[in-house]
Amino acid sequence: MKSATSDIVPEWAPDTSVLPGWFTDALSVPREEGFVTVGGVRMHYFRWGNPAAPPVLMTHGFLSHARCFAFIAPLLADDYHLVAYDLSGMGDSDPRPDCDMTARGQEMIGIAEALGLFGHARKPIVVAHSFGSAVAIRAHELAPTAFAGAAICDMMILRPSELERYWSSGRTRPGSGDPDRPHRCYPDFPSARERYVLAPPQPVGEPFLMDYMAYHALRRDEAGWTWKFSPSVFKRDNSHRLWLEIGPRVVAAPGNKAIIHGEQSQLFTLDSRRYLRELGGGEIPVIAVPEARHHLMLDQPLAFATALRAVMEPWSGND
Repeated sequence: MKSATSDIVPEWAPDTSVLPGWFTDALSVPREEGFVTVGGVRMHYFRWGNPAAPPVLMTHGFLSHARCFAFIAPLLADDYHLVAYDLSGMGDSDPRPDCDMTARGQEMIGIAEALGLFGHARKPIVVAHSFGSAVAIRAHELAPTAFAGAAICDMMILRPSELERYWSSGRTRPGSGDPDRPHRCYPDFPSARERYVLAPPQPVGEPFLMDYMAYHALRRDEAGWTWKFSPSVFKRDNSHRLWLEIGPRVVAAPGNKAIIHGEQSQLFTLDSRRYLRELGGGEIPVIAVPEARHHLMLDQPLAFATALRAVMEPWSGND
C-alpha cells in the first residue's frame, strides 16, 4: 500500500500549510489504489486497513466519486478493512451499458466478490451516501444474506406529501440530466472549479474539501479540463414512482440497517424519521449529525466518521 499525499497538489491546494492536520494525516495513511473488472467493466477502487479486519464497502452519491471517503476511511482504518469504489460511469470507473439499478446492485456485489470481501469471517458492512444508498438497498434485495448491514447516509426519504411539496417548489429530481449532451471543456482548473456545485445546493462546513472534490471530479487532456463522469449515467429510470417507493423499500430491505443524516438536510428530516416509524421501521437507528446538511463528509467529516463507527461496531464485533 502507498500513502495518498499525492492528492495534495497545487491546482486545488496552493497553500497546503492551511490544510488541517487531521486531513493531511488521513491522506498519509497507506492505501491501495487499483482497478478490477466486474461484469466486463473496469472499476476503480481504493483500499485501506488490515485485510484481516472486518470488511467495509463504501460508495458515493450520484456524479460524485470514491474520494468523498478518502479522508473518512483512514480515520477507521485501525479497526476495519475498507474499500471505496467509483460507481460505473463516475469517477475513474468505465461506463456500464444499460445500467439500471439492478445492474448497479449486482455491480456492488461483484466489487465485494472481486476484492475478497466475502472471504472474511465476518460479512462486509456497506456504507453508502445518497444515490449510493439506493444501490446498497438493491444489493441487499438481490443478496439478502451477503452483508452484515447497511449504513444509509442521507438518502432522500420523504413521505408522499413532502415529496409533492419538494417537487412543487421547482426542484428537479436528483440525478436528472441529458445523456446526449456532451461535456463542456474548460481552459483551466479555476474555470472548471467555478462550475462545480452540489446537489441540492448548500454551503459546506469545510470549504477546502469542495476544492478537493472538484479537482478529482475533473480530468485534464490536451483540450483542457472536463468532467470525469459519463453523460450516459443519466440514462436511467428516475420516475416519481421510484421516489415514492424508497421509504417502504428501506424498511422492507433485509438485514441490519441504520440511517445517518445531516441535522439540517432537506432530503432526510425529522418528519422522515416519523415516516419510517409509521412504515414499520421503528427499530432502524437514526443518527442526526449536528450542523451538517446532505453532504455530511464535507460539512462535519469528523462527526460523520464517529457516527459511522458507532453504527458499525455492533455489526462487526468490534464493540
